[in-house]
Amino acid sequence: MKRLLPSLRAKKRYLAFELISEVPVSRSDLVKEVMFSASSLLGDVTASECDIKVLGFEESKGIIQCAHTKVKETRASMATLTRINGKRATVHILGTSGTIKRATEKFLQNTAFEPEIRINPKRLKNNNLSRVQES
Repeated sequence: MKRLLPSLRAKKRYLAFELISEVPVSRSDLVKEVMFSASSLLGDVTASECDIKVLGFEESKGIIQCAHTKVKETRASMATLTRINGKRATVHILGTSGTIKRATEKFLQNTAFEPEIRINPKRLKNNNLSRVQES
């Protein structure tokens, strides 16, 4: 299957955020509450159009990925998050960027933050093999 051209791919935005809470929060609890707050505010259809993903979360800071046309809706749904596991919490959006690298450099520079990027090992093997064969 061929990959889509860059002009045809869905464009993304990355929201750097800081979580302020009474107790430490795990990544899985944060993901669950982010999805719940988005679906309760926006509805299931609009929440799925936002394509919200928590890419990384360490030491109360992280990055959320969303569709570039739904940044306002995503920010609004993050503002409605008030509790995680029954404890008071809030999400403070530090800023928006078009790339993960720029979001990390600009908004998370004081932390040793590295977002979780999933790479398909098959793609790496195929790319390395094709480069070796071309040489």
